[in-house]
Amino acid sequence: MQQLYSVEQLEKIINEATIYMCACPAQVAKMVSKLRHLHDYQQNCLMRNSNDLKTEVHDRIAQAAIEAHRIMEACMQDILRIEGWNPETLNMPDDLRELLIREAME
Repeated sequence: MQQLYSVEQLEKIINEATIYMCACPAQVAKMVSKLRHLHDYQQNCLMRNSNDLKTEVHDRIAQAAIEAHRIMEACMQDILRIEGWNPETLNMPDDLRELLIREAME
């Protein structure tokens, strides 16, 4: 499965977004991670089962996970760009941090 973000990068996005109460990027990062786990689970099932029916089922789920993963990683790229996150450090932009802190204190 092709991956645009490492496990560490996803964790960074989740932590950064959670600290500043901006849950949307964190939710997308969590979904990307869950789709990877779903795909890995199906791959393990495929290795354990030789039954043609089960193989077809697990393969179909794995392919759907790959497609959904691609879509959600593209979404992640888009939302980070739209919000102005630093693509190198994956830090939330200062102005967004300040806005979220101000809103939380109101």
